[in-house]
Amino acid sequence: VSDASGCSMVALLHTGAAKFPRNLLPRVRQAVCSLLPAGVLKGYDSIVSRKLASHGFGASMAAMSSFPPQRYHYFLVLDFEATCDKPQIHPQEIIEFPILKLNGRTMEIESTFHMYVQPVVHPQLTPFCTELTGIIQGMVDGQPSLQQVLERVDEWMAKEGLLDPSVKSIFVTCGDWDLKVMLPGQCQYLGLPVADYFKQWINLKKAYSFAMGSWPKNGLLDMNKGLNLQHIGRPHSGIGE
Repeated sequence: VSDASGCSMVALLHTGAAKFPRNLLPRVRQAVCSLLPAGVLKGYDSIVSRKLASHGFGASMAAMSSFPPQRYHYFLVLDFEATCDKPQIHPQEIIEFPILKLNGRTMEIESTFHMYVQPVVHPQLTPFCTELTGIIQGMVDGQPSLQQVLERVDEWMAKEGLLDPSVKSIFVTCGDWDLKVMLPGQCQYLGLPVADYFKQWINLKKAYSFAMGSWPKNGLLDMNKGLNLQHIGRPHSGIGE
């Protein structure tokens, strides 16, 4: 994806304190806590930070003093893209694997992991998939397999200190599909283990609906509208959304 300005999921987290009415802040905190389960692009960070600032998101930092304290040190924003068609193909395979490491205290992006993944069951992308995601065949041809990408994710997590037991981090997704359906389903198909850190996450839709009183049927678009945020980046593009 050529447009590295897309960061609407991060913008929602970054500006939420400024947009939520003060009387709703305790509910937001409770919403996030209630979701807890029982149990590399160099230079990209600064680009995203500048883009956020250019859209006026930096002003929300003044509201951080009223934002409820976070129990996590880092939020790992994740959004897969996968092979697809109409009617849907089976099995679907992850073709883009992006993660943004967001500091839970400053709400600043500290690091980015991003790789494209070569599909093996349906190696040829459909025209529908390319039109939806913006991912062309040349972006996935010759790229690492999912197993190799997962190994590099683990290396990145270790390098970023996210595997340290004293560091609390959690994935944030727009819906449950990424980590409840897509990743475990493909890993099961390929006979791959799923790392424990992928087994808990915050569904941003649930937190939003609890705080705002309505379910965002259209995902990010509805949440942006509800919070008066401008959507930037390309919809249905992992790193761009």
